[in-house]
Amino acid sequence: VLFYVLNIPHACPQLQNLLAEKVEQLMEWSSRRSVIRMNGDKFRRFVKAPPRNYSVIVMFTALQPQRQCSVCRQANEEYQVLANSWRYSSAFSNKLFFTIVDYDEGADVFQQLNMNSAPTFMHFPPKGKPKRADTFDLQRIGFAAEQLAKWIADRTDVHIRVFRPPNYSGTIALALLVSLVGGLLYLRRNNLEFIYNKTGWAMAALCVVFAMTSGQMWNHIRGPPYAHKNPQNGQVSYIHGSSQAQFVAESHIILLLNAAITMGMVLLNEAATSKGDVGKRRIICLVGLGLVVFFFSFLLSIFRSKYHGYPYSFL
Repeated sequence: VLFYVLNIPHACPQLQNLLAEKVEQLMEWSSRRSVIRMNGDKFRRFVKAPPRNYSVIVMFTALQPQRQCSVCRQANEEYQVLANSWRYSSAFSNKLFFTIVDYDEGADVFQQLNMNSAPTFMHFPPKGKPKRADTFDLQRIGFAAEQLAKWIADRTDVHIRVFRPPNYSGTIALALLVSLVGGLLYLRRNNLEFIYNKTGWAMAALCVVFAMTSGQMWNHIRGPPYAHKNPQNGQVSYIHGSSQAQFVAESHIILLLNAAITMGMVLLNEAATSKGDVGKRRIICLVGLGLVVFFFSFLLSIFRSKYHGYPYSFL
């Protein structure tokens, strides 16, 4: 006890000096790059080891080409946007740092944390160990910079306003579309009967309906990954196992299934209302019925896989 008491005045300045050195080093790295790259040694020294009076957001990822993690690259782009927004904001301070640990540079860190998937976002608080809420729910929320900023605000009380670099691709695409339509109308100015084509407008309406019912707007808002690759066995999942989330590939699959079912219904209607050869109408009817039965059963099976306990099936 006497030894401990006598050494307190000496220990506190040492801890303060160590903390000052760590903060100074992190601030220097942040001035060069918004996201600090870390290996195992840096992670243990600046993120895990005390003393700390700052929060650290760590993205665990696998960005090397041989890993073939397209989701990691997409998430990294959003992470960079968020880190840059914090680095160049007026509220920037030494209370929060953004770091990244790549599997090929810190495999020991992944093993230490028993981590078997990437990308993963974690918050390491100034005191204590990370709690369950300090791991970002990527599968349910997506990895958009705005969603990450909201999660960080809940965990650290640091509010980050996301600033995205200007993206003129949408404006350019709209201008090209308007130019294309205007040019087409100009070339066909003497014959505009195609504007009154019901089939054309029906196809355009169906495209919009397919896009909306397949979850494209949800993808735009939440920014989910295209698919998920299991790092243990390399298996790629295109259908999310939860009813609270989806992958981009899943919405594409649903769009194609809805289109196939619609095509089957159109063929059934055509077989019933046309006045052609009976044999031809019978073939059209069978093809339409096959499309509806097969692809609706497929759609229902996806629904059952996401809503566990749903009792009904078709085929």
